[in-house]
Amino acid sequence: MKAPKSWILEYVDVPEGTTTDELTARLTLTGLKLEAIASPGKDITGPLVVGRVLTMDPEPQKNGKTINWCTVDVGDANGTGEPQGIVCGAHNFKPGDLVVTVLPGGVLPGGFEISARKTYGHVSAGMICSARELGLGEDHDGIIVLPDDAGAPGEDARPLLGLDEEVIEFEINPDRAYALSLRGIAREVLVSVEGAGSFRDPALRDTPAANDQGHPVVVEDAEGCPVFVARQVTGVDPSAPSPDFITQRITAAGMRPISLAVDITNYVMLETGRPIHGYDADKLRGAIVVRRARAGERLTTLDGTDRALDPADLVVTDDSGIIGLGGVMGGETTEMSDTTTSVLVEAAHWDAVSMFRTGKRHKISSEAGKRNERGVDPTICEAAADRVVELLVEHGGGTAAPGVTVVGTPPAMPVVQVAGDLAERVSGMPITEERSIECLRAIGCEVVPDEAGSGTLSVTPPPWRPDLTDEQDFSEEVIRLVGYDKVPSVLPTPPSGRGLTRPQQLRRRIGRTLAGEGYVEVVSFPFVGTTDLDALGLPEDDPRRRMLRLSNPLSSEAGYMTTTLLPGVLRTAAKNVGHGNADVAIFETATVTLPSDAGPAAILPVDRRPTDAEFAALDAALPAQPLHLALVALGDETAGGWWGEGRQVSWADAVEAVRSVAAALGLEVTAAAAELAPWHPGRCAELSVEGRLVGHAGEVHPKVCEAFGLPKRTVAAEVNLDLLIELAIHLRPAPTFSSYPVAKEDVALVVDASVPAADVEAALREGAGELLESIRLFDVYTGAQVGEGKKSLAYALRFRAPDRTLKEGEAGAARDAAVALAAERTGAVQRT
Repeated sequence: MKAPKSWILEYVDVPEGTTTDELTARLTLTGLKLEAIASPGKDITGPLVVGRVLTMDPEPQKNGKTINWCTVDVGDANGTGEPQGIVCGAHNFKPGDLVVTVLPGGVLPGGFEISARKTYGHVSAGMICSARELGLGEDHDGIIVLPDDAGAPGEDARPLLGLDEEVIEFEINPDRAYALSLRGIAREVLVSVEGAGSFRDPALRDTPAANDQGHPVVVEDAEGCPVFVARQVTGVDPSAPSPDFITQRITAAGMRPISLAVDITNYVMLETGRPIHGYDADKLRGAIVVRRARAGERLTTLDGTDRALDPADLVVTDDSGIIGLGGVMGGETTEMSDTTTSVLVEAAHWDAVSMFRTGKRHKISSEAGKRNERGVDPTICEAAADRVVELLVEHGGGTAAPGVTVVGTPPAMPVVQVAGDLAERVSGMPITEERSIECLRAIGCEVVPDEAGSGTLSVTPPPWRPDLTDEQDFSEEVIRLVGYDKVPSVLPTPPSGRGLTRPQQLRRRIGRTLAGEGYVEVVSFPFVGTTDLDALGLPEDDPRRRMLRLSNPLSSEAGYMTTTLLPGVLRTAAKNVGHGNADVAIFETATVTLPSDAGPAAILPVDRRPTDAEFAALDAALPAQPLHLALVALGDETAGGWWGEGRQVSWADAVEAVRSVAAALGLEVTAAAAELAPWHPGRCAELSVEGRLVGHAGEVHPKVCEAFGLPKRTVAAEVNLDLLIELAIHLRPAPTFSSYPVAKEDVALVVDASVPAADVEAALREGAGELLESIRLFDVYTGAQVGEGKKSLAYALRFRAPDRTLKEGEAGAARDAAVALAAERTGAVQRT
């Protein structure tokens, strides 16, 4: 909302000497946030003065254009007192008119420097300015003609045009629709700035009583349109220009001047906050009827769009059919034009929810709709309509018709019971009940204290504040007027000496481990859509497809909380590939959201500590959000060069990265073959610790790689980090060390290519017995020496006793027992 400072101060007084910065600083503290401060004339420098046209000689040119060679009296502004010769191409002025003149040395918006130059056979020393050349509007067809009493030639023209005006732009929250008007902003100044007073309400005026002489109006849906006011002005001069103060103010507010009638309705909307619509009364046929649209009905709106209407839309009709979308946009058939001489003024109050849904449904965003959908004062319809009529009569030469149509009455505001000490309990500030009453009355509330002395206040909000519906809304109003800057900052005293918790320490250890393995941490949005899960190749019955829907997502294509981190890290990896990075290794630790069936969460009170039962109910309603770890790698694991060939990342690297994380936690991961999207069948490992599934790792399916724009052979892993940390805390035994020597044994076993290495390792571990300290797969070989469909797995076995040196043959016997069990279970044959 843009508001000229002088327009604000027209309705409220502030202490003399109050600067714009002081004014906006105080308004920002009470919730009306400053967005910017601008001045329309800041880009104009040099002499910009009032000039009187003395002579005006038309001179036709060869190109068919006619220019005017003018002499303009600019007083002593040119330093000589002599008239200035200026060439002008406009024709909307005559000798004797006062015009805006920029003299040589001046600079107009856009860095346009003015100098004396020869043109059309004359030396033109200056320029007679149009509104567009001064940055005051889009009108470039004619120059600005000032009123006869604007000033003497040579006087500075800036004050006359509002070029020295400061325009304040505010960021208006959706619940403060009243501040989308000068009336509302002035009210905020009144209650925010110390010493402000004498509020002059532009909507407080005597209006004529309703009678039966006005244009007939029938409202069939009183809930959707509680109040409808209609007034008529006849004999309006369609060529009458909008007065300067109106065009200057609506331009400063960010709106484009169009015509007198339209400009006046926009002006009154900005002034009072009440949207107004004008009809060409000569185009109306019969009574106006407000109702809901019917199936199959259509309307061409003022923007030229043919719209299919919905039965939920509120429409305005006459005998010819639908003539407007109520409160949103009018129709073409009754649009005011440059021939309109009779204007029917509509000031109606519309249901805010219907306005929002209609605007959303038809993708219409207008200044009127923006106010109607947020809630407007329903009690000022008559005053706003009367103000429009007054301005049309005064500046358009019209006559106010005697008829006044008023249908309906404004809905009553609800009475809310508010504890007198609520603001104090919520804010922690010493706010008495008397201070709360004072603040509530300052914003327009009616406050009645309980005569029994219970400390309860019966509060009726003002009609321009439909956002005040709950006792907490009123406590917020009190606190903001007392001052958010005065709310004490009280931090709890932290216990000393505790440092990081054990889970925090382990999470940091995991990050350092992966960084040491060459992975870079990334952060991605936790939002996905069904297309993301389709790209992962998840089947319809996959539990990861059961997601929590967001009520107001950032994007309609990502309207769910993710149940897996893989879409985010795969998209991030693809973005890196798109930027030319051939070798990528990234990881992310974040929570996923797993919906529960506990029902909606209860709203907990803020004036006391919730009970243990309330906490438990809230926790039960929340979805599970376990911490997951996901990683993606592609390209070369080791680079090639003069030292030898490089090695491409393989599925085993994803498994090994998880093993490294587990090892950092003191855990050992067991891998087994599995099939799960989005991994490639036969190249996917199921990872478990102590028999509990913790995640999966392997090579991403080629179709998934193609869907995300990744190269083939990309690998990925995802594990439940919360479960790993839990196991690390509860299962990890205290480390033991033996000072006795280790016995080293290596074995190479030949098995079928389809036998998982994990099965062979499990058999060796079990067969070796308690003397086995560690086992490691250090080589995999396939080739002619082991035969078709076979592979050789080489393991390093390390044996040690905790209390003695092993005797000769003990390590060999344990190795033989391990090989025998592996042969029995997997058909392994020892290579010699």
